[in-house]
Amino acid sequence: MPPPHKKHHTDWLVDTKTRLAIAGGREVEVWEFNHDGTDTATMSAWAKHFRNHYCLDAEIDKLRKDTGLSRTEYLIKYKFPDIEEKPGPSIRAGDFGEILIADFLEFMGGFWVPRTRYLDRVIRNESTKGSDVIGFKYVKEGSVSANDLLAIFETKTQFSGKKPSNRLQTAVNDSAKDQRRKGESLNAVKQVLFNKKRAAEANKVGRFQREIDLPFKESYGAVALVEKSLYDAALVSATDCSKHKKAGQLRLIVVHGDQMMALVHALYERSSNEA
Repeated sequence: MPPPHKKHHTDWLVDTKTRLAIAGGREVEVWEFNHDGTDTATMSAWAKHFRNHYCLDAEIDKLRKDTGLSRTEYLIKYKFPDIEEKPGPSIRAGDFGEILIADFLEFMGGFWVPRTRYLDRVIRNESTKGSDVIGFKYVKEGSVSANDLLAIFETKTQFSGKKPSNRLQTAVNDSAKDQRRKGESLNAVKQVLFNKKRAAEANKVGRFQREIDLPFKESYGAVALVEKSLYDAALVSATDCSKHKKAGQLRLIVVHGDQMMALVHALYERSSNEA
């Protein structure tokens, strides 16, 4: 008999099939994140995956050596944004959103998404500069095609507060900057990969630094992740993409879910405790 299905946390990410019309004939996809914190097997697997964005399990003992800290203490003190001290909670929410959308692109969209964004973060309570999520898709591994695809997504979260705000508009505004900062963001990914002795992966990124000689396709994304009680369809429908130079290649998504900030803190806690 085949092995039983192993649930993945992205299985909780469900397309509601609702589409919100906005100006210019465009539409916004509405997704829901139906997470289940009682599913300990899925949460533990997710926590390990999540933790390794900040500190590789293979490197944590080397890094904490001489600090006198346990793995859990090391992650809390030096790697994870703070649970209380501002702006730690907002950094937590932002990182969570970026990682979830990276997972969306990789596990549901078939992209290769290098997980380099937080590995070299020096100050744990500061967000990382540059494009939020970068994914690559090759028509054929080991060769170059004009149909190879570079995806750059911006994410924004609102998991707390009493009044909804249009975080999708903020994501669109930031996405409009991505074409300009694309080169810096690609260089940052490539640099971390080389520093981690992952030369083969770094060279795969390099293919997308030669746009003139080796053209490729691009797609952009703007994603808002919000607490369900703060989801306002009318506000989202007011989103304006007219100033985005790549609006025709821009995917618009809103994800809502219940108790999202509690989930964020629970995931960080499990990630550190199970290290």
